[in-house]
Amino acid sequence: MKLGMVGLGRMGGNMVERLEENGHEIRSYARSGKNCTALSLEELVGQLEPTRVVWLMIPAGDPTEGVFQELLGLLDEGDVIVDGGNSNWHDSRRRHDEAKGKRIRFVDAGVSGGIWGREVGYCLMVGGEENAVAEVEPAFETLAPENGYAHVGGPGSGHFVKMVHNGIEYGLMEAYAEGFEVMERSDLNLDLTAIAGIWRYGSVVRSWLLELLHAAYEQHGDDLGDIRGYVEDSGEGRWTIAEAIAEDVPVPVISAALFARFASRQDESYAARITAALRNQFGGHAVRAVEKAPGPR
Repeated sequence: MKLGMVGLGRMGGNMVERLEENGHEIRSYARSGKNCTALSLEELVGQLEPTRVVWLMIPAGDPTEGVFQELLGLLDEGDVIVDGGNSNWHDSRRRHDEAKGKRIRFVDAGVSGGIWGREVGYCLMVGGEENAVAEVEPAFETLAPENGYAHVGGPGSGHFVKMVHNGIEYGLMEAYAEGFEVMERSDLNLDLTAIAGIWRYGSVVRSWLLELLHAAYEQHGDDLGDIRGYVEDSGEGRWTIAEAIAEDVPVPVISAALFARFASRQDESYAARITAALRNQFGGHAVRAVEKAPGPR
């Protein structure tokens, strides 16, 4: 099939290559970055024939909203917009309804696979109306590995499922991190690279994340000494927790994993200072003084 790809970053660029290698005809557009194109969005749309399909692989929020609104003024009845970014599913349902008002179809596609997707394929969690999804299905089937694509429900459901997927990912990563820190802190001089390696085979905790951890150990060494322990979050964990609260569903693991990421960004925690001060006050427990830089001489 022929489609337009908006966004040629680490994900979008690799997806274009995988599609083109498998016979699809792609027209692409990027406003910034090393893959910036000379085309305008209007020119991109002009290079596509009805029924047009335009796939967005750009950051969620304002960038996606801006391009979406611009496309509503450029596309014709029956054309399809696919949002493959990590948009909030509430935004995706609104965009579906707004596009439908102009007789333009909208599909929300949760995409997982990262930088490895070009080679091994992308897991695709797709939401939208049946006829819109069917229009793009040849591309979905090319991008996904065998059994790695599903139309999971109606408008918004693709991004809802991807949100929960990423919330689960937070918990898995934190569990590995905590377990390996316990081993790293022991006085047994454990070979963490070897342990991550053998756990990939036959262990009940084996996973792709564990394979990536093993690769990180091989690249950076057991102490991971050249990596700063500062962990960002892209929003999906927060959204998952917010939905859990709205549904009265307890999610202690995902919540703890998100808060651990917050803690990683503090060089010095004020809350920890309060806890240390209180322990000193009521129990006489020792506190560690802050090292001060030497003053001028």
